[in-house]
Amino acid sequence: MNAFHVLRDAWYFFSHNLSAIARLCLPLVVLEALVQQLVTAQLETQSAAAYGILLGLLFYPLYTAALILFLDARSRGEAPASRDLLAASLRLWPSFALLAGLSTLAIMLGASLFVLPGLWIMIKLAFAEYLLVLRGLSPMKALHESFELTSGYFWQVLTCVLCVMLPLWLLSWASQPAEGAQADVLLNLLLDSANGFLQLFATVVLFRLFMLRATLPTEE
Repeated sequence: MNAFHVLRDAWYFFSHNLSAIARLCLPLVVLEALVQQLVTAQLETQSAAAYGILLGLLFYPLYTAALILFLDARSRGEAPASRDLLAASLRLWPSFALLAGLSTLAIMLGASLFVLPGLWIMIKLAFAEYLLVLRGLSPMKALHESFELTSGYFWQVLTCVLCVMLPLWLLSWASQPAEGAQADVLLNLLLDSANGFLQLFATVVLFRLFMLRATLPTEE
């Protein structure tokens, strides 16, 4: 799996299906950002961060599962309606939310030890969402199977993830208001919405990696 080829193919798909992806996911991404802004304005920083994670578990599974189903359908030459994809993602929400919660907890525990363990766990769990949505695995089984599928391909997955996410993490960090400064709610909403939408490209990249990895023999 060549990282450059994966990123190139994923960008080609993302750019050529941008309007369809925006219609499917952007309303939920903007709604999530709006609710996050409202919560942040009402709560202290530590409480807002905790509620932010919970809000992510509410919205993220909906638009991510819908996008994964869209990617799978388009890979087979199909073009399902957005309402059908969102309805399917709603049915998947309980198990996907549990998976996302377990993954977030594991990554946070790893990051609390040091940054690198958290990053390692994030990469090892990179395929869990696709296994749950596309293969119907339970959350725990999907997590276990993701560890197996990423064996021997850690660096390829890490390279692709960092190429996409590192600029977005830096943008998010740079856009944070200085301590004591008055936050511009509208600007923050636009930035959070744009950042959330661009992060969907990571889902496309990982889908491409997952499909390539699924065709290769498992490393012993």
